Amino acid sequence: MKSTLFNMIAVLLCITLVSAIGVGGVYMLTKQPIEDAKSKAVSDAVAAVLPDYNPDTDKSVVDSLEIDKMPINVHTASKADGTVVGYAVETMTKKGFNGVVKLMVGLSVEGEVINIKVIEQSETPGLGTQMSDEGNPLEKSFVGRKLSEMKMSVKKDGGGGEVDALTAATISSRAYTDAVARAYEAYKQITSKSTDADCEASEPCCGGDKENCYGCCADGETANCKNQEGGNDEK
Repeated sequence: MKSTLFNMIAVLLCITLVSAIGVGGVYMLTKQPIEDAKSKAVSDAVAAVLPDYNPDTDKSVVDSLEIDKMPINVHTASKADGTVVGYAVETMTKKGFNGVVKLMVGLSVEGEVINIKVIEQSETPGLGTQMSDEGNPLEKSFVGRKLSEMKMSVKKDGGGGEVDALTAATISSRAYTDAVARAYEAYKQITSKSTDADCEASEPCCGGDKENCYGCCADGETANCKNQEGGNDEK
């Protein structure tokens, strides 16, 4: 067959079409398994940071937030009777040495860190990757502590920070700390919303005057009103 410009273009188009079909087919075949693997990784991470949560018998409700223009998911885990056992916060930062770092932070109802698992990172092998090691200095700095009582910054940066950095991986350590701080912000937003909902469900306090009411009202009591008869706040 005589080689012409038309023939060459036709052959190239056929090759491109076959390649595109092949790539598309591979994508369709692997898309669901990849999504299933990611979903399982998240589920396993929730169970790992919340030991009292049983994914087979308990339930988890996910709230999706946006904090600092980043997606943060909060998994509120509860027993069958509705008792909340904790919060697993799927948090992230873009401040890693090589970009994005994602963590799952388990928090008790009171805001104490139960456990932390790294679910995505691409830090320097042997240095920043230590954040994934069980019992690493970063993890130890947070587990068992209430975040509301911590100065969440790396010690070597000064200013009273309470987080021990990984050896020779200060940037990665700052990123990890930044992600945990964002998890705490998400926790505060979700628990604040829950408290507001509980108050709305209870009897009106101070005649519905929310500005002069603190805490939740119960059974129509006025014990939580700031302005009571006699002008004294109830202690």
